[in-house]
Amino acid sequence: MTRILPIDGDSLEMAKSIIDGGGAVAFPTETVYGLGANAFSTSAVDNIFRIKGRPNDNPLIVHVTEDFDLFKLVDYVPEYAKVLAKKFLPGPLTMVYPSKGKVSPSVSCGLDTLAVRIPSHIGAQKFLKAMGVPIAAPSANISKHVSPTSAEHVFYDLNGKIDLILDGGCCQGGIESTVLDCTGEYPVILRSGLVTREMIEEVTGRCGVYAYKEGAPARSPGMKYKHYSPKCKTSLFAPDKIKEAVKEYDGAIAEGIKALIMCDGKTAQSLRRDFGGRELKLIILGNTPEEMAANLYAKLREAELTADYLITIAPDNRDGVMAGVMNRLSKACR
Repeated sequence: MTRILPIDGDSLEMAKSIIDGGGAVAFPTETVYGLGANAFSTSAVDNIFRIKGRPNDNPLIVHVTEDFDLFKLVDYVPEYAKVLAKKFLPGPLTMVYPSKGKVSPSVSCGLDTLAVRIPSHIGAQKFLKAMGVPIAAPSANISKHVSPTSAEHVFYDLNGKIDLILDGGCCQGGIESTVLDCTGEYPVILRSGLVTREMIEEVTGRCGVYAYKEGAPARSPGMKYKHYSPKCKTSLFAPDKIKEAVKEYDGAIAEGIKALIMCDGKTAQSLRRDFGGRELKLIILGNTPEEMAANLYAKLREAELTADYLITIAPDNRDGVMAGVMNRLSKACR
């Protein structure tokens, strides 16, 4: 059975023994829990893919300590990336650079770039410092399932598949880091997250957003495949399709299907006002973009345990952090 332990000297010693032996350890970050292994060891990195059932063309992120010398792993860091790092790191920002090829080739799945992140979570930094090597880590869940934001979520997915989960409490950010391509003249977002395009543009003046085309190689985690999906039927309705969503809910209930509607606080108020005579079972994501990001994965996991069908009404706000929330919702419900 997988053990869940608080982060202390004993558990970190156990973790180091596992990492040194080519195994994997789940650890907290400020975004989601990661499943980490020695980034220099191909067998250890390949083991992550096996544990998760992750496609081997879906690249990983390397996690390092805040005092790590980046040039041990990458060839070049543009000036704008240095400024962004000073502003946002440690924190929920992953930056992609030209790779020196020092880590296992399995990390980048054949790409000549490397994604590097410096998490701000105290427990993550303690773990990374104790391990003494860069740690390659995707989210600590079964591939395509909802990402974990608590040790219990990791246990639900990976019990018996790994030896140790380091418990650092519930993740405060809630969605994965922003992934930023820093190999060109200006930064380009490969995956939206808590560090937003608007925040980046305030520093650099320009920031692009990459549009993935079907069949192209995945340049970032979370790009190519269905992700973040609960183990129940799902559908996603636009914010102006509330009546259609309620009709879908009514049809499911009439057929004896346990259904839920998930929405933001504003939409929940509309539903209660316009359908006040009805009993609608709701899961409320939150009222602010930050609340919705922090709550998203926990609410998706709550839904799969209590319903057979999750009907989601998308928030009407798509700016800032909500770009990341909508990225996850669209993949979870497609």
